[in-house]
Amino acid sequence: MSVSPLLYIWGDDELAAARAVDRLATAMDEESGVPLERWELRGQRNGAAAQLADLHERIGTAVMFGGGTMAVVTNVGSLMVSTEGRDAVLATVDLLAPGNALVFLEAARSGAKGPSRKALTDKITAAGGQVLQRQSPKGGALAGWIEREAQERQITLGPGAAKELATRVGGFVDQGDAERRYQTLTASTELDKLALYRGAAPVTVEDVRMLVAEAVPGTIWGFVDAVGERKPEAALASLERLLEATPEPVLIVVLHRRVRELLELSDRLAGGASLPMAAKALGITSEFRAKTIAAQARAWTVDELTDALHGLLELDAMVKGAPGTAGDTAQRRLAFTLWVMDHVARRPQRPA
Repeated sequence: MSVSPLLYIWGDDELAAARAVDRLATAMDEESGVPLERWELRGQRNGAAAQLADLHERIGTAVMFGGGTMAVVTNVGSLMVSTEGRDAVLATVDLLAPGNALVFLEAARSGAKGPSRKALTDKITAAGGQVLQRQSPKGGALAGWIEREAQERQITLGPGAAKELATRVGGFVDQGDAERRYQTLTASTELDKLALYRGAAPVTVEDVRMLVAEAVPGTIWGFVDAVGERKPEAALASLERLLEATPEPVLIVVLHRRVRELLELSDRLAGGASLPMAAKALGITSEFRAKTIAAQARAWTVDELTDALHGLLELDAMVKGAPGTAGDTAQRRLAFTLWVMDHVARRPQRPA
């Protein structure tokens, strides 16, 4: 058989992984002339022994008549908890009978450097199988993916439409913990919807904004991180999207919390407290988060943080409609923008 029936796919792009499995099935169907039966198994720690026995039976039985079996295994780590389970999973590679196929899918986190089951991937590679990475594109890469996807489906995109769609499904969020598994699937589905709406006419940026709901992962945290890092352009870009769907009081709360954390952490560190002790006093239990906020705090002076906090109190009063501060939606949005411009942008140094 010229097509290898062994495949291990890892990454955070569900659509790309599914398409890779479909391509293998199609190639084996064409080579044998008979469609394979697809059998899916999700590993479960409690039932691992029974699942592995079933897997061995299905892929270890040679094809006599008709098509073989393509076993698609997910959550394989739950089958490899014990030494016996690990050995049994590795044995599946040797047990694979002609005419059958074996695929492992690993849903890796975004930014992962490699597959987590190295012993298994090494075994598959040694047996002539393939190990494929399928990472979700982001930023400009996702916009490029959308352009290519549209071309293949003969959907015409006007200038800026691909970038707008990538933005609305979260492609330009750069936080490491952002969920990206379904971004290409979402973008693909939205292209279908846009094509139905526009027909043969080009899809415009306005079409995307009207028909595609924002599903931006982690935007609100990206916003407060941009504020903490004193990146006004990034903060304003996030703010524009957030104000469309996020209640204004929620934005006030998360901003107030971050500025207060920066101020209190700066004060405790300046007073001689260690970072772990200062973070613990603020209820910050994550070492990564403590280091992140400490790094952001170094970009501010105490006076700047105090001023930012006072500015938030004024903004809060306007949002709540306090006497003498009432404003319509446009005025409140302008007030949020001015707060970012006044406090997040770095102030010029005064001459000595």
